[in-house]
Amino acid sequence: MIEDVSPQEGLARVQAGALLIDVRETGEYSEVHAEGAELIPLSEFQQRYTEIPKDRELVMICRSGARSARAGSFLKEQGYENVVNLAGGTMAWVNEGLPHVRGE
Repeated sequence: MIEDVSPQEGLARVQAGALLIDVRETGEYSEVHAEGAELIPLSEFQQRYTEIPKDRELVMICRSGARSARAGSFLKEQGYENVVNLAGGTMAWVNEGLPHVRGE
């Protein structure tokens, strides 16, 4: 299991240098995503996770928090240490009024 953090805590960690990794699919990401989120869809995650640096803190995000928790747990199994999950996902991030991009 990986630790859940609130959207506010996730934003604070990103502002402090953590990477925000969005594991939703491209269409979902295009509709709305947290500003600065890097897209690595869950469908490609096992092939692409090596693109993610091991020396940065990672904040995982999806729509509601379930897929990102799975991806985060997978990263932990691959030896990534500093991984947290954004509770409530992109929906919570947007609902909190945190910086996001629509329709890109």
